[in-house]
Amino acid sequence: MFRGIGMAGKHHKKIKLHGFNNLTKTLSFNIYDINYADNAAQQKSYIEYIDEEYNAERLTAILVEVSHLIGANILNIARQDYEPQGASVTMLISEEAVISEELSNKEAPGPLPDAVVAHLDKSHVTVHTYPESHPDNGISTFRVDIDVSTCGRVSPLRALNFLIHSFDSDIVIMDYRVRGFTRDVRGRKHYIDHKINSIQNFIAKDTKEQYQMIDVNVYQENIFHTKMMRKELELDNYLFGIDAVDFSKARQNKIHKQLQKEMLEIFYGRNIPK
Repeated sequence: MFRGIGMAGKHHKKIKLHGFNNLTKTLSFNIYDINYADNAAQQKSYIEYIDEEYNAERLTAILVEVSHLIGANILNIARQDYEPQGASVTMLISEEAVISEELSNKEAPGPLPDAVVAHLDKSHVTVHTYPESHPDNGISTFRVDIDVSTCGRVSPLRALNFLIHSFDSDIVIMDYRVRGFTRDVRGRKHYIDHKINSIQNFIAKDTKEQYQMIDVNVYQENIFHTKMMRKELELDNYLFGIDAVDFSKARQNKIHKQLQKEMLEIFYGRNIPK
């Protein structure tokens, strides 16, 4: 599903710039993993499992892969595990020698880590995690916030597919914005240097088939927003420390509805009355 405001982004011919490309392109997204744990002990175990599975060391490895994917040198890494839970990693990255002769901003799904075709400078990648649960209903959520910001020719959307596949993504909420301007040799300002109608066009087809998707775009301001929610909810994939067959059919249906409600509330950003 698409909703847009204004005209779609026009195709841009190759621009001859005066100096460096000063556009700043930022991809920000939240990834949510939803789970049901039947009692306080299971909830505690789930949070501990998530905290260990996505600790600062593991998150650093993911961001290192992102940097390799988009062809960047890592200048500095700061990382921290928090008490009682959560972790953060920040990387400063800079331009690397171009691996491929073609620097592509093509409106198409980006590569996975076996292909490196990008170019960055004055850029950063950050990730923060937020595990949480509530004792009353057994629902636990794990949120990952990721920002990839680049200055230069290539959009961070190139890393999108890899990042979605690096986490258990039940809901993904993404924002992409191009800020500032760059000048061509005639002195004319350019506020975007690549064609984009939707973030969805940078996501692989097999991934899109698994999700319900909504766009809200403001083309005049170069702001693009996409939300994704997984279509299928197989109960066993959302239980921690127990199997669906261990519950009665009535209880399975109740838990299924609880999980659906949690996902819908996060997806639409509003509480659903009981």
